Amino acid sequence: MRQHAASSSDLPSQATIQPPTSDWVTLKRLFPYLWEYKWRVMAALSFMVGAKLANVGVPLLLKELIDAMTPQPTGVQVVLIVPLALLVGYGLLRLSVSGFTELRELVFAAATQGAARKIALQTFEHLHNLSLRFHLERQTGGMSRDIERGVRGIESLIAYSLYSIVPTLIEVVLVLSILGVKFDKWYAIITLTALALYIYFTVTVTEWRTQFRKQVNEFDSSAHTRAIDSLLNYETVKYFGNEAFEASRYDENLNKLRRARIKAQNSLSALNIGQQLIIAVALVAMLWRATEGVVQGRMSLGDLVMINAFMIQLYIPLNFLGVIYREIKQSLTDLDRMFMLLEKNREVADSEAAQILTLQTPPEVRFENVHFAYEADRPILHGISLTIPAGKTVAVVGPSGSGKSTLARLLFRFYDAQQGTIRIDGHELRQLTQDSVRRAIGIVPQDTVLFNDTVYYNIAYGNTKATREQVEDAARSARIHDFIASTPAGYDTMVGERGLKLSGGEKQRVAIARTLLKNPSILIFDEATSALDSSNERAIQAELREAAFNKTTLVIAHRLSTVVDAHEIVVLEFGHVIERGTHAQLLAANGRYAQMWSLQQTQEETT
Repeated sequence: MRQHAASSSDLPSQATIQPPTSDWVTLKRLFPYLWEYKWRVMAALSFMVGAKLANVGVPLLLKELIDAMTPQPTGVQVVLIVPLALLVGYGLLRLSVSGFTELRELVFAAATQGAARKIALQTFEHLHNLSLRFHLERQTGGMSRDIERGVRGIESLIAYSLYSIVPTLIEVVLVLSILGVKFDKWYAIITLTALALYIYFTVTVTEWRTQFRKQVNEFDSSAHTRAIDSLLNYETVKYFGNEAFEASRYDENLNKLRRARIKAQNSLSALNIGQQLIIAVALVAMLWRATEGVVQGRMSLGDLVMINAFMIQLYIPLNFLGVIYREIKQSLTDLDRMFMLLEKNREVADSEAAQILTLQTPPEVRFENVHFAYEADRPILHGISLTIPAGKTVAVVGPSGSGKSTLARLLFRFYDAQQGTIRIDGHELRQLTQDSVRRAIGIVPQDTVLFNDTVYYNIAYGNTKATREQVEDAARSARIHDFIASTPAGYDTMVGERGLKLSGGEKQRVAIARTLLKNPSILIFDEATSALDSSNERAIQAELREAAFNKTTLVIAHRLSTVVDAHEIVVLEFGHVIERGTHAQLLAANGRYAQMWSLQQTQEETT
C-alpha cells in the first residue's frame, strides 16, 4: 500500500490555508537573528544617524552660501567673493553623506547575510527532519520558491526598512524641528499634513494592491511547480506524447500570471499618480509661502533655497514610499512563509530521553503486535508480530499492497506505529534517536533515486569518509565496477537528475554498492534485484548473501526464488501474517506460499 494520507500540519505552504501572521510577529522572529550581530547593528545605526545629520546640514550650509553671495544694499557694487570655507564645508557634507551611507552598508552586510544564511540553513535542516508524509505530499517547485523568496525577503526587508524608512523618518523629524524653530508654525503644519496624507494614501492603496501581488505570487509558484514537475517527469511526457498538453497547462498558468501582473501594474500607476499630486500641492504651498516671505523681507533668498532643498530631500525618498512599503509587506509575507516551513510539525520526533543506539554485535529486531494505517479509515498492518534473530535473515513476501514495504518504513521510523512496539536489541524504537537508528540500518530500495552527481559521489554517499579503494571494492561487490570503468569518464560519469542516465539495473547496483559501503548492522533488501536480468540477479544474489552474513537482514520480495535461503519466510496478505516457516516447510504446508511458488515457477518456464 503506497497511498498516504494528507496531514494538515504537514502540507506545504502553498497548499495550506493559513491565517495571516502579524507583521510584528514576523519582525520579532527575525530580530534575534540580527541581534547576534548587535555591535554591527549599533554601528550601522550610528552611521545612519550621521548620514542624516549630514544630509540635513547640506541645505543649512547652502542657505549660508546663498546669503553670503547675495549683494548687500549699500548703494555701491559689491564684489562677490564666495567664502572658501563654506564651499569646502558644503563639499565635505556632501561627501560625508555618501561616506556614512557606505559605511552603514559595509558594516551591516555581515549581519544581513549572516541572518539570511542561518535562517535558510535552519529551514533546510528542518525540512530534512520532517516526516516522509510531508515529503510525499510536498510540491517541490513551490516550496523551493518559498525558501528562495524568504531568503531574498530578509535582504529586501533590511534594505528597505533600515536603509529607507528609518532614515527618512529621522530626516522628517529633523526637518520639521528646523522649520518649526526657524520659521512660523505653518511650514511645519503644511509639511506634516502633506506627509500624513501621503502616508495614509500610500498605505491604503498599497493594502488594496496587496491582493494583486498575492495573486502574482500564487500564479508564479503554480507555474514554477508545473514546469518543475513536468521536467522531472520528462520520460513520462515523451512516452505518451503529451508535450503539447504540458505546454498548454504551463501556458494556462503563465496567462493567469500575465493578467495578475497587468492588474498589479495598473494599480501601481494609480498609486504613483496620487502620490505625485499630493507632493506637488504641498511643494507649491510651501514655496508660495516662502516666496511671499522673501518679498516681504521676513526671509532671505537663502531661506527660500533651503526650504526648497529640504522639500526635495524629503519627497525624493517619499516618491518611493509606495514601492518600499509594498516591498516591505511582501518581504514580510515571504519571510513568514519561510518561517511557516520552520513551524511545520515533526510527525516523528525524538523524545527528550531518547538514547543513542550502540551496537557491538548484530542485533535482534522484533515487531510486537504492530498496527499501522496511513489513513485512519484504511489500516495497513493488523497486529503484525515477527522476529528477526540476531545475524539471521527473515524474508517477507506477499502480494502488492499487503504491507511489506511498510515494515521497512516503520523500522526506519519514517512513521510511528499506532499500536504495538518495534524493538532493536531490546530497545524500543521510540526511545532511540532517529539518527542512531538510521545509521545502523542499510537499505537497497525498490525505487532507487540518485543524486545528479557522479557515480563516485552516489556510491560514496553510503559512507562519506570512505577511501577511493573502499568505494571501488563496494562497486566490485555490486558487480558494477567493470561497467563504470568502461565509460569514458569512469567514476566521474554524471548520472543525471534522479539517475536517469543509468538503466534501472545500473541504478539498483549503485544502490547496492552504497549500502555495502555503509556496512550497517541491519540490512533491508526491498526488492533489491527487481530491476536486474536473471544472470545478473543470480550473481548479485550471491554477493547479497555474503553481505548479509552475520548481519540482521530483512528481505522484502515479490520474486520467491530470491528468498529460498532465508532462515524464515513470513507471508503477508492484507496486513495479516497468514504463514511463516522455511521455504521447505511452507512448500510442505501446501498453503498460500506454495500456490505463489507454483504460479511463479510456471511463469518462468513459459518465458
